[in-house]
Amino acid sequence: MISRRDMLKMVAALGLSSTALSSYAVAESFHERVTRYRLTPPRWPNDLNLKLAVLADLHICEPWMSIDRVRAIVEQTNSLGPDAILLLGDYVVGHTLGRLSTRVADERWATAVADLKAPLGVHAVLGNHDWWADANVQKRREGLPRAGRALQAVGIPIHENSAVRLEHNGRPFWLAGLGDQWAFQTSDDENDDEAAKANMFGCIGVDDLPRTLAQVTDDAPVILMAHEPDIFPNVPDRVSLTISGHTHGGQVRIFGYSPVVPSRFGTRYIYGHKIEDGRNLIVSGGLGCSSLPVRLGSPPEIVLIELGRGGEV
Repeated sequence: MISRRDMLKMVAALGLSSTALSSYAVAESFHERVTRYRLTPPRWPNDLNLKLAVLADLHICEPWMSIDRVRAIVEQTNSLGPDAILLLGDYVVGHTLGRLSTRVADERWATAVADLKAPLGVHAVLGNHDWWADANVQKRREGLPRAGRALQAVGIPIHENSAVRLEHNGRPFWLAGLGDQWAFQTSDDENDDEAAKANMFGCIGVDDLPRTLAQVTDDAPVILMAHEPDIFPNVPDRVSLTISGHTHGGQVRIFGYSPVVPSRFGTRYIYGHKIEDGRNLIVSGGLGCSSLPVRLGSPPEIVLIELGRGGEV
């Protein structure tokens, strides 16, 4: 999966005071686990049993999220026997660490991801790094970034402020996908109108929650895919479950504390199963690393969600 030489390069890149701590943090980033949730949220029928595998924040690059590692994750995910597989964005890295890491061609990683198989299909939304990595789309402020086009080319649909009605064992449900909330990075020379649209992290989204949910045309239950969990306070209780990634579970957690969380809500939606006003959110810790190849106290994970099946919230 990864050579000793590459491992030593990554430890050196961290520049941490303790070599042992550096080695442990790098090693933890390569041992993905399966995290399981079993629940029946409001508006979800008890007898609609659905198994969802969730992959978030792969951040594919050489050497620490190599094509070989992606193939192993794909194989492990398929072995779980999910009814559908949900991809929550950030398939690429927005930047690399000089000579320590390199991007993987979109066609190569998309071909590997295309081996994911489930009866109800593989469904994707895009993340902020997928948008940031396409300079042309950033400049034009329109169009689908390269990562999205690569997934579409291998037959994986991108749900961009759209909803699709699916059936499982004769029972319908809706799968909705929200456009990314951090799609466009702003700069100091933005005009006032553009600057006013930016969030506290200097980003402008392409998300449109009302338009997304307006496409739900009956009373079948709804699952919402949203890369960033920050949308959750605005999600109505019509949605049975929101599923997000983006935070990496904090990526580095020291005695439960995460110094950096990319959310305007801090640690409120950093990780796991959250319930607010009867509404349910699951935030995946993700699989990859957006910058340094390190995870500490937040190991990479494949998430498996079982809805129905008598599960309790």
